[in-house]
Amino acid sequence: MAEAENLLLIALIAVLAPIIADLTPAIRLPVVVAEVAIGIVVGPSVLDLVGTDVLIETLAVFGLAFLFFLAGLELDFERIGGRPLRLGAAGWVFSLALGMTIALLLGMTGVIDSPVLVGLALTTTALGTLMPILRDAGVLADDAGPFVVAAGAAGEFLPLVGLSVIVAIESGEPWKSALLLAFGLIALATAAIAVGAQPRRIVRLVGTTMHSSAQLAVRLAVLLLVALVALAADLGLDLVLGAFTAGLIAGLVVKGDEHAAAELRSKLEAVGFGFLVPIFFITTGIDFDLDLLLADPAALALVPGFAVLFLAVRGAPVYLLYRSRDLSPGERPSLALFSAAALPLLIAITALGVETGAMSKSEALSLVGAGMLSVMLFPILAMALRPRPPEDGVAD
Repeated sequence: MAEAENLLLIALIAVLAPIIADLTPAIRLPVVVAEVAIGIVVGPSVLDLVGTDVLIETLAVFGLAFLFFLAGLELDFERIGGRPLRLGAAGWVFSLALGMTIALLLGMTGVIDSPVLVGLALTTTALGTLMPILRDAGVLADDAGPFVVAAGAAGEFLPLVGLSVIVAIESGEPWKSALLLAFGLIALATAAIAVGAQPRRIVRLVGTTMHSSAQLAVRLAVLLLVALVALAADLGLDLVLGAFTAGLIAGLVVKGDEHAAAELRSKLEAVGFGFLVPIFFITTGIDFDLDLLLADPAALALVPGFAVLFLAVRGAPVYLLYRSRDLSPGERPSLALFSAAALPLLIAITALGVETGAMSKSEALSLVGAGMLSVMLFPILAMALRPRPPEDGVAD
């Protein structure tokens, strides 16, 4: 009975979140912010109205996977390729060097326990979280869109690769990093087969079932997602790497037919943002141990400190690498703020740190808390620095 009550309350929160977000048009509150915040309030740390169980945690994992899958699906390499992608990758490398330097200094002074993981965490960008916010704010459609998405893609994909290498090294078997190459080769082969081998019967069925109960296109996309997530798990890699790669491949498969691609994306977003992804964000809030964080003044002080470091590490490359021909003076601080928003990958990184004993739980809470703060504040500030669109809708 408790499982049913928990699921009912989470479903209610998922409905209330966009309504609450719409009540704050002045600050254009993203829905994910409302979802996380309400999750904290109704969770064990505050009102203790709802908890998590095996069913909800499983759905939350699927929500995380779907979030990264949709982020990969959204990437249009024809639009972000060239200078935007080069700047995004170069900016991330700069961020990695800066983040590792700062983290090593903090480690030497005893402020943090795991400088390598913290340094990597400082370079992440919550592209999956930002995508609906960027689209609804009109950022994806303007001239700055390719630069924002490219910077976010670099801050999402490259830390995943780094995390996989760290997992291999932490396991005491560095050769396991070769599994990352194996995964890449299998993913490339899957992409080649999916793009090249499209039997007429399957293509016809995909088209004819697009508006029927069969929904073959959606089922194939979900199969691809589950298959690559399972492959990543079997190879000892993080599941989000498999999910993100599955999204990239799905995007390549439907690239030639814009109408079909838009229809499929709409259906997958309905499944993701209408069901699974909200459960992930609400559960993130519910599981956040606010009591433990408040009981440790040092850990609590690290929350705003880490948030500032996110902005410094991800924002610095914007001012050093991006020129006036790339972004206007008003768009540069906006890109810096968007790039500094981090959360989903922080959960994966801190989970690894706590599991291996490299990171204390209080330090992990500080990082995740800073990630929540960055997702709550930075997109709002970034949108405030941008011209308001002609018609102001609900910020997601």
